[in-house]
Amino acid sequence: MDVRQRQRRARPPAVGQAGAPRVLQAGDALPLPIRHTNLIFSALFAASLAYLMRRWREKIRSSTPLHVVDLTEILSIFGLVASLIYLLSFFGIAFVQSIVSSSDEDEDFLVGPPAAPAPAQCGLLGGSDAVVPEKMPEEDEEIVASVVAGKVPSYVLETRLGNCRRAAGLRREAVRRITGRQIEGLPLDGFDYASILGQCCELPVGYVQLPVGIAGPLLLDGQRFYVPMATTEGCLVASTNRGCKAIAESGGATSVVLRDAMTRAPVARFPTARRAAELKAFLEDPANFDTLSVVFNRFGRLQGVQCAMAGRNLYMRFSCSTGDAMGMNMISKGVQNVLDYLQDDFPDMDVISISGNFCSDKKPAAVNWIEGRGKSVVCEAVIKEEIVKKVLKTNVQSLVELNVIKNLAGSAVAGALGGFNAHASNIVTAIFIATGQDPAQNVESSQCITMLEAVNDGKDLHISVTMPSIEVGTVGGGTQLASQSACLDLLGVKGANRESPGSNARLLATVVAGGVLAGELSLLSALAAGQLVKSHMKYNRSSRDMCKAASLSS
Repeated sequence: MDVRQRQRRARPPAVGQAGAPRVLQAGDALPLPIRHTNLIFSALFAASLAYLMRRWREKIRSSTPLHVVDLTEILSIFGLVASLIYLLSFFGIAFVQSIVSSSDEDEDFLVGPPAAPAPAQCGLLGGSDAVVPEKMPEEDEEIVASVVAGKVPSYVLETRLGNCRRAAGLRREAVRRITGRQIEGLPLDGFDYASILGQCCELPVGYVQLPVGIAGPLLLDGQRFYVPMATTEGCLVASTNRGCKAIAESGGATSVVLRDAMTRAPVARFPTARRAAELKAFLEDPANFDTLSVVFNRFGRLQGVQCAMAGRNLYMRFSCSTGDAMGMNMISKGVQNVLDYLQDDFPDMDVISISGNFCSDKKPAAVNWIEGRGKSVVCEAVIKEEIVKKVLKTNVQSLVELNVIKNLAGSAVAGALGGFNAHASNIVTAIFIATGQDPAQNVESSQCITMLEAVNDGKDLHISVTMPSIEVGTVGGGTQLASQSACLDLLGVKGANRESPGSNARLLATVVAGGVLAGELSLLSALAAGQLVKSHMKYNRSSRDMCKAASLSS
């Protein structure tokens, strides 16, 4: 008789057989000693955990190494581990037994009626906590295997399956197998993948979550706006909120849109510079503007053409109004129409690119700083002396001096191009992400010069921001996604304005400038009062209570 046979003979009678011990059924009350033991270990676990968390928090604040422990901490760790093992072994015994028992011996270790196996959670359909299944449906398995092997391109899954959610899940599984990475923290469910198909994002495998804070009310041109800001930088929303408060308590801010024109600049090469100059003269001749407008205006309203030459290369900067759309696609189509028209009279014209970087899109450029692109906006406010002292914790003279030395002289020393400000990019980017704008256009949209002057016999502060190229829209692109659309609706600029085309986009641009005005005012005040580092260390490093933040960001 081998060892295995002796072990089987020594086993107790199976459940239901004579002499078998009574089995606890669902709903049976636990014996009193077991209940007392459970309470004791539960209390030990909670007390040990609370004590260790408090001690570790104190060590972090005092910069004490976490591995340096005293006797009390050692006992707490021991109690925590011991109670955890007991509680897991008691409440999770069925799970533990399913691991340690072999498949042919499970019936010998059951402590109750066998339950039906729970269905495995599908890793493709679950969120960040999903567990990758051992076996997928056969059809899905074949698709994933084909993608991994390179037989089926990942980008065709949406078209082949007709289900964007399923396509994203299968693509995610293929990526997991190829890379060996779980990407568990990237959620998959809770997003409408059909809404981004063909316009926002290709090859999706999930989505990134960003917190959205509200700064305001921003009192601008007699209206109150609650400004949505998507950011992961602590103190930024609080800082902008403090600036909004100072502006509102001083009577509000006003804005003016100086220009509204999106640009696109193709580049064409000619056999000689003389031929390039001939087309330049044709495009800039006012007598030809009406003809060009007829060709162009199917996709927008042409405003003008500005040309520049480099050798025999001609750069043609078209500008046009695009209604409530940001307008890059619209103007590109209009420009292509004009180029096709010009080809008849200038057959030797070789169009090198629809964009020759004289536009200039998503790059810092002097042409945008001087000529403007998108919406050119100026926003201003007069902050009363008492508000500067009470809300901003500084004084007018210090703010004016700081702005000259930092924003003007300091930026000049750095050779800044449109960067004569404290942190306009912070506010622009946060609002852009929240409202579905193109975050990359933050480059030119953040070009800003901040001016501060003492007015009313030096008692009050006049502050203004001039932003020549804010590129925003309220239709198209990311503005139609649910979350971004909600943020636009909060500002009252969702979608196109049928009564006054373009007015929603212009209003959004003024809100962006107003937010920058508030952010500049608050940060400069923090710097003048010497509060920046202190506030960041207090509220952006060790505390989660942002409601008490002194509202500072850099």
